[in-house]
Amino acid sequence: MKNRLLLALTLSGAMLSAHAYAQTSTWAIDPAHSSVNFETIHMGVSHVHGAFGNVKGTIALNEKDIARSSVAATIDTTTVSTGVAQRDTHLKSDAFFDVEKNPAMAFKSTSLTSSGGKLRLIGDLTINGVTRSVALDLDGPTPPQTMQGKTISGFSASGTIKRSDFSFGQKFPPPLVGDEVKFTIDVEIDKQ
Repeated sequence: MKNRLLLALTLSGAMLSAHAYAQTSTWAIDPAHSSVNFETIHMGVSHVHGAFGNVKGTIALNEKDIARSSVAATIDTTTVSTGVAQRDTHLKSDAFFDVEKNPAMAFKSTSLTSSGGKLRLIGDLTINGVTRSVALDLDGPTPPQTMQGKTISGFSASGTIKRSDFSFGQKFPPPLVGDEVKFTIDVEIDKQ
């Protein structure tokens, strides 16, 4: 009798584990359909906009409990583009991104909360070797679409960071270059 009970508990545990695992699916960020856009103030008078491409990463999406989902992503700093070649070269230099030593920024989520239909993603962002916690407001994920046997979805995120928190571009204090950098992230994700 004791062996049957032990077997039943073991099978029940295995089934619960399999059920919990089945709730989470893996998605890859599609670099061809994803980008990070940013904005900061120059000299206290004008807004400068730019973007990064080649965003890559993996999302573990829990369909039953979105708060148990997670994200790990990288952003290719060598792709920084503001539409002005001289400024882009300067941003890639050791005064800012130092792309030779730091060819990517990294983000890894630490928590995801849902309140009043709004999602907030908290995670560690690393820029030039400095890691700080950042908060992102999320829209999505969008309802999945399946085309030609491929299932896709997407989401957008927005937030603000301070350059000073990352010791980033220290030779250019506000108001020369604004300390606050607003950003939006738009990603398309492919179910694996």
